[in-house]
Amino acid sequence: MRTPDDGTAPGPLCLVTGATGYIGGRLVPELLAAGYRVRCLARSPDRLRDHPWAGRAEVVRGDVTDPASVAAALRGVDVAYYLVHALGTGRGFEETDRRAARTFGERARAAGVRRIVYLGGLTPAGVPESELSPHLRSRAEVGRILLGSGVPATVLRAAVVIGSGSASFEMLRHLTERLPVMITPSWVHTRTQPVAVRDVLRALVGSAGMPEDVSRTFDIGGPEVLTYRDMMVRYAAVAGLPRRAIVPVPVLTPGLSSHWVGLVTPVPAGIARPLTESLRHEVVCREHDIARYVPDPPGHPIGFDQAVRLALKRVREADVATRWSSASVPGAPSDPLPTDPDWAGGSLYIDRRELTVNASRASLWRVVEGIGGENGWYSFPLAWAVRGRLDRLVGGVGLRRGRRDAARLRAGDSLDFWRVEEIEPNRLLRLRAEMRLPGLAWLEMYAETDDAGRTRYRQRALFHPHGLLGHLYWWAVSPFHAVVFGGMARNIARAAAAEPDTRNTAGAPAPQRSAHR
Repeated sequence: MRTPDDGTAPGPLCLVTGATGYIGGRLVPELLAAGYRVRCLARSPDRLRDHPWAGRAEVVRGDVTDPASVAAALRGVDVAYYLVHALGTGRGFEETDRRAARTFGERARAAGVRRIVYLGGLTPAGVPESELSPHLRSRAEVGRILLGSGVPATVLRAAVVIGSGSASFEMLRHLTERLPVMITPSWVHTRTQPVAVRDVLRALVGSAGMPEDVSRTFDIGGPEVLTYRDMMVRYAAVAGLPRRAIVPVPVLTPGLSSHWVGLVTPVPAGIARPLTESLRHEVVCREHDIARYVPDPPGHPIGFDQAVRLALKRVREADVATRWSSASVPGAPSDPLPTDPDWAGGSLYIDRRELTVNASRASLWRVVEGIGGENGWYSFPLAWAVRGRLDRLVGGVGLRRGRRDAARLRAGDSLDFWRVEEIEPNRLLRLRAEMRLPGLAWLEMYAETDDAGRTRYRQRALFHPHGLLGHLYWWAVSPFHAVVFGGMARNIARAAAAEPDTRNTAGAPAPQRSAHR
């Protein structure tokens, strides 16, 4: 458990589950600003340590599927935010969601929690639940379970969320920017009611103060009802792009649509599919009763064009607080990095590289921390591109998630098909692979100074194989390591030597280095 270092605040205590995710990571600072104390429940607390608000929130380790850790996290809590779901964890994700919601509701009632707040999906009117996508069906069921838990609950239902870094916004942005002429699925004509992420957060924070006799669902949306085609046309106008030609065709099924989105955007098919399936039916707010309890201030709800304008400003200023990829990839490994000499868990393959660098340690660190995304990987671009494509084909995240920030990383950030597992400024960057592999993989990069005062770059690629397939995989790719990992080390050293001397400004932004992609 980690507690805030600024003393105990007097406000009510809120528990936020899903704080490592897109909405949860933005909700925490909003609750703190509103005077609440905040406790976060996270499977990997270290992933929250570098957030700007980390020192003001308590963090406990646990999982919503574990009754004991949920009970401990809910102790003394006034308002509990349920912002997690098991989407993408396999065919049984609906049962996992069902079980987790029941556990959370039961433990919240036992702990005397005053209110549960849940963010779900807006469902279409008049459509039987059996005809909904598994994603929407599960969200609706979780809402019902929490409402029936015996704890007053606020269930907010939203459609497309527009905000910098949201999966819906990134899908819209990349489809519109990359395709001046689009052959699109028929769902581009389906009406929906997009909502700005600022209004979602405002409703979530305001729900904490609802009267105890209020326990119900609320639809939340922006002031406009638009088709997806409308949104693409309006996005292009706000972004200053030429008008897009959009040609819908009826033959693209949700599955094919998700693969099409996966090819064009950074959003992988596994995440794109529930988004596109949700667009099969019209999802429009049937009421705006939330305003009785969380009044709309002037200028709210925010209109679509303004929401896009605000999101683009954040993207262009590299000021994106959380992204759709902030949450862990379902099925991604979570085992700790094996230590060598105490490793006793089987084979551990290691590729080591070490070079003296003709640059300051600060210059080397700038290159290391700026790796990935638009800056590239300083090694055999074709090999990285092919590996990313192969990962996409087997349902992985691929190489196009990019970076949250062009110059700086923090623990928990997604970085193409890696996740930042550990970062020690000016010394170590450790990445954990989230690509589909027959084993666990890490990439470590060190900026060091030797006994002679010279800058040294040290690099390790580690692989713990699972079964025979894992061993075969390592030996199949090891002939390419001299090119991929050896080339990476040499190019990083050269790039550091070409950097301006930054001995006193190690945290300065790194320039773009797309030439090494």
